[in-house]
Amino acid sequence: MALVEVPKEFPTRLFINGEFVDAADKRTFDNINPATEEVIAKIAMAGKADLDAAIEGAKKAQPEWAAAPPAKRANLIWKIGDEIMKRRHEFAALEAMDSGKPYKECFTIDVPMAADHFKYFAGVLRSLQGETIPVNDNLFVYTLREPLGIVAGITPWNFPLLMAARKIAPAIAAGNAVILKPASPTPLTANLLAECIREAKIPAGLVAVLNGKGSEIGQAIVEHPDIAAISLTGSTAVGVKMIRDAAPTLKKLTMELGGKSPNVIFADSDLDTAVKGAQAAIFYNKGEVCTAGSRLFVEAKVYDETVEKLAARAKKMTCANPLDEDCKYGPQNNKAQFDTTMGYIEKGKKEGAKLVAGGERMGDKGYFVAPTVFADCTPEMTISREEIFGPVLAVQKFSEFDELIEKANGSEYGLAAGVWTRDVSKAHKYAKAIKAGAVWVNCYNWYDSAVPYGGYKLSGYGREMGLQGLTNMTQTKSVWVQL
Repeated sequence: MALVEVPKEFPTRLFINGEFVDAADKRTFDNINPATEEVIAKIAMAGKADLDAAIEGAKKAQPEWAAAPPAKRANLIWKIGDEIMKRRHEFAALEAMDSGKPYKECFTIDVPMAADHFKYFAGVLRSLQGETIPVNDNLFVYTLREPLGIVAGITPWNFPLLMAARKIAPAIAAGNAVILKPASPTPLTANLLAECIREAKIPAGLVAVLNGKGSEIGQAIVEHPDIAAISLTGSTAVGVKMIRDAAPTLKKLTMELGGKSPNVIFADSDLDTAVKGAQAAIFYNKGEVCTAGSRLFVEAKVYDETVEKLAARAKKMTCANPLDEDCKYGPQNNKAQFDTTMGYIEKGKKEGAKLVAGGERMGDKGYFVAPTVFADCTPEMTISREEIFGPVLAVQKFSEFDELIEKANGSEYGLAAGVWTRDVSKAHKYAKAIKAGAVWVNCYNWYDSAVPYGGYKLSGYGREMGLQGLTNMTQTKSVWVQL
């Protein structure tokens, strides 16, 4: 097993006012490698004093940045993308070691997509335009799109670099300053991104990176009166608490929350392709994907064959150290998530689901969970209802289209959905009927910086990426002129 080289030095301190600094009270926390369970580094832990310092820096930097010509902002933001790609290997290696994602996936998917977020928003920020609105002959009315001021991004540990880019790029493109709070288990690439932001000559203070506990620094961000908006990617429970706690300051909130996405295989699909797609939909990134196709609905005519093929494919999957260039499947990100996943597997067994693949730990070191497939599931089972955020697939059978829609929509979540069929009419009918923010037809888990992303129901509200993601970081002013 040949492991890729990991950078010997990388930033572990807070990024405030364009510099890496220790926490005001000098506290740190251990950063754990999920494949080895060993400490990677000690990371500075931010507190309220550090947030106050970051806010003061943002107040100084943001007005001048907002007033800068859009072309100047665009050029500097584009350079962040260039800087990311210059350090592509560093980002991929740190992400693999920190998150448990395979190095090859980080190198070919996460890092280029993160760079593309900055280049996309650099390209479209000049599309932020107002309108002229006819009212009557004696009035000239127009609107302006203006930045919100200081905004915050709170990111999860499943796609650390991508989520950081998704928060920062549209916010600064719209003229805001940003406070980023990365998930505490995965701080490394957010800090490296801060280096790229500094190298791109983004004004000091415009972007801050504050690592630490969600219950402490995250809560301080939610309650701070000078932060105008927060974009959260996290669990529904955290989102509900944030809405409640942010109410006194009337912050604008964007919520990308949990999911329990239905993926459907019709009997008329190319079955081998559909099974391969269903496998990727749940086991990509070890199931730690908000949109994971964790509920698979299979038409009765091909149910047994599909389950057999899925089980066979799952049993062939092997794990490895994510820093191995040949690794395709890594560990759960942290011990808490490992324990949660194993707990759901036990619930599936106890509630009568048929275990056809996986269900156990892989190896005796690291947080590896075998790709797990449960057949003969029912909507009432816990593994069919609750988000597991791990490599556990719950397969259900259906016979009629209306029955399928009722079951597929019978969830409190509505983030994404997939369908596999050769019948284009059926595909469009399904896409229209399903309550989800994204629907993939004969594919799964495709994303692009230009395409809006977000959920229905308890999967959140607001949209990231695309022009909607840019306008979401602005507020509208109406101007009335008497002629």
